[in-house]
Amino acid sequence: MGMGLIKYDIEKYSPKQLVIIPLVLLVISIVLLSFNMINTGMPVTPGIDFSGGTAVTVITPDTRDQILTTFSGYPLIDVAEGVNNGKFLKFRSMDDAQFRSLTSLISHKYPDAKIDQIGESFGKTLQYQAVLALIFSFIGMAIVIFLAFRTFVPAAAVVLSAFADMVMTAAAMNIIGIPLSLGTVAALLMLIGYSVDSDILLTNRVLKRQGKLNEKLTGAFTTGIIMTSTTLAATAALFIVSWFGSVQILMEISAVLLIGLVFDIMNTWLTNAGILKWYASKGGSK
Repeated sequence: MGMGLIKYDIEKYSPKQLVIIPLVLLVISIVLLSFNMINTGMPVTPGIDFSGGTAVTVITPDTRDQILTTFSGYPLIDVAEGVNNGKFLKFRSMDDAQFRSLTSLISHKYPDAKIDQIGESFGKTLQYQAVLALIFSFIGMAIVIFLAFRTFVPAAAVVLSAFADMVMTAAAMNIIGIPLSLGTVAALLMLIGYSVDSDILLTNRVLKRQGKLNEKLTGAFTTGIIMTSTTLAATAALFIVSWFGSVQILMEISAVLLIGLVFDIMNTWLTNAGILKWYASKGGSK
């Protein structure tokens, strides 16, 4: 399928051919998330928002190795580097005595550093609430979709596509190393909205309008890809700005959205379109 400048021709592909690649990716993603669940107790590795710990933001010309040496006596799990010598250090939870000695070391060596601490039990509560928020948002979205379309297959296709977006994005987060934090949970919640948006557009065009199926699909694609492209451009701009400004949380949010929107293009225009094509061929639409 030439996806050059808006060339969307699925006439020559059967519904099976359209959904095979996304479905294989979905299965692989579910397997990856299951492995992560076994290893860490969460499908996506939790960041310190949820697991508890200490985050330190510091501006220093010290290299990563020098920083690792400085803090060798402490549970340092990650050193991320931004531009302009910005460094983000993440420490696992530690007892009070160790935390006090860490803060005195930091204030002595890097007086301008910013230190944020999150308690372990507080993190666990937050994690539980964030996961519940994701689950309830998804269920709420599914109910609204089923009430809106009142036909099982088209509604199930929209919900499946949104589910696939989330699962694939979560698996990609694990591969790239983006932790589950309050910011990335917010990005996943936004993804539920974005993914449903393009799916509703596609489903409405196919079910409600008269005309040939392939023409309706192409028309929906033209509108949908413009919508998604503008969102992608805005998100890419946010990513670039936050990267240059070393704003870790915005980098993570925009990275999650970028990944999710790319998967959304695939799940909407292959998975959902494939299911609708099969549904229409069975006499499901006008």
